[in-house]
Amino acid sequence: MPEPSQFMFSYREIAEILVKKQGLSEGIWSLSVNFGMQATNIGANESDLKPSAVVAILSIGLQKVDKETNLTVDASKVNPKSKSRAH
Repeated sequence: MPEPSQFMFSYREIAEILVKKQGLSEGIWSLSVNFGMQATNIGANESDLKPSAVVAILSIGLQKVDKETNLTVDASKVNPKSKSRAH
């Protein structure tokens, strides 16, 4: 069986991974994406140029929000605080 060469994640899965990475255990956190845009001319050749925009993803992160959506996770559910044991 061949080795997988690609893994895809839902928005919620990415938010959960980031919440765990940051050690967050309280609050509702939404996936946040910052975009950058650059204007340019694009075409098959110089006589077929069209004004265009190129949009790049500059960063991906988390933002605390008040309600759950398909872009969010509740940190208390996906990364609950560890219960410390008394010795």
